[in-house]
Amino acid sequence: MLNKQSGWALWYITESENELSEISNETVDVSLISSTKRLEWLAGRSLIKALVENCGLDFYGIEKDEFGKPFLKHNSHYISLSHSYPYVAAQIDPVRAVGIDLEQPKSKLLNIAHRVLSPVELNDAGSDVVKHCIYWCGKEAMYKSYGKRGLSFANHLLIEPFERMRTGDLRGKIIAHGNSRELTLAYSVQTDYVLVFTTPG
Repeated sequence: MLNKQSGWALWYITESENELSEISNETVDVSLISSTKRLEWLAGRSLIKALVENCGLDFYGIEKDEFGKPFLKHNSHYISLSHSYPYVAAQIDPVRAVGIDLEQPKSKLLNIAHRVLSPVELNDAGSDVVKHCIYWCGKEAMYKSYGKRGLSFANHLLIEPFERMRTGDLRGKIIAHGNSRELTLAYSVQTDYVLVFTTPG
């Protein structure tokens, strides 16, 4: 946690579905057939529950708005979730919309890069799969923070070129409906995943 009311956390799934159901006090969504997706769903609820209770609040569950953005029942804190088995990441903040994304760097990112990155970003990322993953996670985090559909990752979600390190900051900009909003994001590169989340910046 960054402070008593905002922050992020990471969960490494080792529990069974029954164990996660007990921890989260949730029953898995019946529409989820994949065992992996069921574990991610329950671990995500367990992690959000832990963050909410760390804020000194009661957890009543999660719902989604008309755009698919998750929000807390009976609580005004903003939340964001991401999962890439066996990892789940979550973020919470009392006053601002947040976005967090976790991905495992894979070469397939290079195949879709032209649909996700602007020409400037493509040139900066080159053939560096990890850097492509940072860009991808950064844009996903920005998209989640924005909370509405209809954005082009390549045209509406832009990230300034950066020097890749193990941890660092990104400068992002959301351009939509004639308006633009700048965001600061933090990233972390680990052995088998990349994590990016919005910061107060």
